[in-house]
Amino acid sequence: MNIFEFMFVPMILLLTVVAPIWITLHYRSLNHSSRALSDDDRRALDDMLESVNRMSDRIENLEAILDADHPNWRESKESQ
Repeated sequence: MNIFEFMFVPMILLLTVVAPIWITLHYRSLNHSSRALSDDDRRALDDMLESVNRMSDRIENLEAILDADHPNWRESKESQ
């Protein structure tokens, strides 16, 4: 098993879960600190939040598919 195979799942999780949440929380904290976002900033934030919601739904659907096709996929990854 090479390093790419080992890091594939963590990198996908980082890019699809952690990064969008991190970006969302970052912009929310900016919103609380400055309270005066421009219209462009507000639209960009709304677009990002919508993207995060879509990605979360996709992740849930992908996990449901994996659960149906390979019921023990979570345990098999933990044991490696």
